[in-house]
This record gives sequence, structure tokens and C-alpha cells, in this order.
Amino acid sequence: MIVELATTASSGWTGELSSLLTRGGYVMIPLLILSIISITLVVERVIFWVGVNGKTSLRRLARLNHALRTGDAPMVRGLVADDHTPYGQVACRLVEEGANDAVALEAVEDQRGRLDRYMVTMSTIITAAPLLGILGTVLGIIQSFELLGARSTLSDPTEVAGGIAAALLTTAFGLVVALITLFPYMAFRGQSARAMGRLEALVAAGQEGDRRAGREGLAEGALQ
Repeated sequence: MIVELATTASSGWTGELSSLLTRGGYVMIPLLILSIISITLVVERVIFWVGVNGKTSLRRLARLNHALRTGDAPMVRGLVADDHTPYGQVACRLVEEGANDAVALEAVEDQRGRLDRYMVTMSTIITAAPLLGILGTVLGIIQSFELLGARSTLSDPTEVAGGIAAALLTTAFGLVVALITLFPYMAFRGQSARAMGRLEALVAAGQEGDRRAGREGLAEGALQ
């Protein structure tokens, strides 16, 4: 019974998809591909940002800031031992190579690609999907007018109306693809901006720790 229901649902879904592609024309194929790509990228980015800016990661980040600010290198190494987030990678570089401006800038820039990954692709989908939809509509309307021009009398006006309605389907689908990509894209941009701010705070904490260690070293030398 369950197998039959699953088979029926699968057949129905396949039939609806086939009908959608038939009514919308060839332009529906690239739009369908863009929708699959968009959903895949959104899922991947959601998983990434949950790991980077989740509660556990932010608690570890607070401890990293404190350890770097106080110059506690062993504690930093312990915290970043199994931390593969951008925060852990930058903190590791600051401890191992120093927190000077050159190292800090390079460490942050190395992580920018991870933070902004797939953003250009998503932006392209947001722009391209409506344009493809409009292209499909224009092609459909051209076909409808060719149908009108090929006949001296039109016996069934619904043929032309149905053709135009099918042509408008591609514009609607293109707008849906753009919208389901736009809102996650803007959310990911906000997450990226916040992550960059936290990385800058991490660098500032590391530089403060270096300055504090230098001052303490000078004080010890003066006492001796």
C-alpha cells in the first residue's frame, strides 16, 4: 500500500513537472537547472553559517578573544585544536606567526573566500532567472502572433489566450527562482559582514595581547 502511494505520488510529481516544461517551452529547462543550483547553494550556505555563527562557535569565539587579549597562547592553541571555522583559523595564525598587521591582513583575507563563497553565483541567478523568464514569455508571445498571422480567420480564440498564458508561465517561474535566491543571499551577506567584524575584533585582541606581552617583558627587564 505504501509503495503504491509512493509510486502514485512520484508519477504525479513527474507528470506535473513534464507538463510545466511542456507548457513553458525550452526556457523552462535552464530555469529548472538554476532553481536546483540555487536550492543546493542555499542549503550548503545555511549549514556553513550555522557552524560558523552558532551558539557553540560564538562561545568559543568569546574565549578566544579573551585568551588572545591576555596573551594566553596555550589556551588559544587548545581552543583552536579542533576548530575549523574562520575564527579558529585566524586565531591560530595570530598565535603561530604573530599578530602584526601583515599577518593579520593575510589571515583575514584568506578566510574571505570561505565567507563569500557562492555569493557571485547566487547574485548571477537573481539577475539571470527573471531575464530568462522574460525571454521565454517573449518567445511564447511571438509564437502566438505567428499563429494569428498564419490564419485568415481564428475559429478558437482560446488557442491564442492559452499560448500567451503558457508564455507568461516562464516569467512567473523566473521570478520565483529569483525570489527564493534573493532572501537567503541577503541573509548570507549580513552573516558575512558580521563574521568579518568578528575577525577584525579577533585581530585587535591578538594585537593587544602582543602589546601587553611586550610591556610585561619590558617591566621584567627593568626590574632585573
